[in-house]
Amino acid sequence: MKDLTPDRKTLDPIEIASRDEISALQLERLKWSLKHAYDNVPMYKKRFDEAGVHPDDLKTLSDLAKFPFTYKNDLRDNYPFGLFAVPREQIMRLHASSGTTGKPTVVGYTANDLSNWADLGARSLRASGVKPGDIVHNAYGYGLFTGGLGAHAGIERLGATVVPVSGGQTRRQVTLIDDFKPNAIMVTPSYMLNILDAFHSAGLDPRDSSLDVGIFGAEPWTNAMRKNVEDAFDMHAVDIYGLSEIMGPGVANECVETKDGLHIWEDHFYPEVINPETGEVVADGEEGELVFTTLTKEGLPMIRYRTRDLTRLLPGTARSMRRMQKITGRSDDMMILRGVNVFPTQIEEQLMATGGLTPHFQIELYRSGHMDSMRVHVEALPKAADGASKAAAARMLAKRIKDVVGVSTEINVADPGGIARSEGKAVRIIDNRPKE
Repeated sequence: MKDLTPDRKTLDPIEIASRDEISALQLERLKWSLKHAYDNVPMYKKRFDEAGVHPDDLKTLSDLAKFPFTYKNDLRDNYPFGLFAVPREQIMRLHASSGTTGKPTVVGYTANDLSNWADLGARSLRASGVKPGDIVHNAYGYGLFTGGLGAHAGIERLGATVVPVSGGQTRRQVTLIDDFKPNAIMVTPSYMLNILDAFHSAGLDPRDSSLDVGIFGAEPWTNAMRKNVEDAFDMHAVDIYGLSEIMGPGVANECVETKDGLHIWEDHFYPEVINPETGEVVADGEEGELVFTTLTKEGLPMIRYRTRDLTRLLPGTARSMRRMQKITGRSDDMMILRGVNVFPTQIEEQLMATGGLTPHFQIELYRSGHMDSMRVHVEALPKAADGASKAAAARMLAKRIKDVVGVSTEINVADPGGIARSEGKAVRIIDNRPKE
């Protein structure tokens, strides 16, 4: 793999500023954001007043813990524009969730918000090893999902060339990569596996491709998945993090030279980690639920937004800003089976360590008698698709999950191609348990 370490002269000065400088800027911007939300969003004024706090009560960064949380349901309850802090006419773009579990969550951006987002997208790309003049194949979905357009703006702001492919048409994706020779690809990790399969189907060696780095986000993925993709393509694989409520892709990003967690762009977002059950802030280094407060958002300020993502905060390394560990899962994706907490990433780790199987999988939850049970659907590699090899792989994976995760699991090994492929975010969990 190429050395893609960026020249430090190209970094934004705040990326390598002292912690004192970063903290001073955060405090200044946090005071503004709290006042902006309180003065312009009725929900925040009501909630602050009920909690007995006022923006003027913030004297230090730690004082933020006095203020109430914001939840995803707050966006649904104030659908569509009730949380906007500027007149609707100043909102230059709207994005929204799919709304599959109810009303969609709607987010809005002012012109300044969009400019900041593009800046941070460019910063994230630069941290990934992308340079002005490079070609970036953007396979994130375009539309109301923030991924495609968010990445697109960052690529252009950096001065790179964007190929706005979006998701789907996987064979065409491979053709364009082979023809256009992009330096980088932005895509969900599960869809990258689909693209890898398409390379092989086309008779192309992915290691001969032009790709130097893949920037993967929108779903949790493991270091085992990283190694699989890096070995397959002879390229770097780095993690990008974002969520539409806070901004979109580019809230945090791994630095290609270290790949040791995602540096949070703390000049725009103030992170906390809390105990998800008590809501108390935990010390840096302790695992818990990630909470974000926006520092510069005009259109949709978010105060102490509970992301449900589980991680820990760590000191800066390649940049002065703190890192967040790769997301281990989401508190709302956690499965509890017979008293054991299980995350899809735990299953993925054991799958990647088991020979004879592809990385594609789905988890099925079902009821067996009065007990909740789990079945993991995987598929065999073509060279290990005979009955004996499939049975051996099933036994090994079941043993690994039992030994490491602590639950007994039924393993169904399908023939090659037997697991549905993702063209965006992977659907990892299928819940077939009866509705109570």
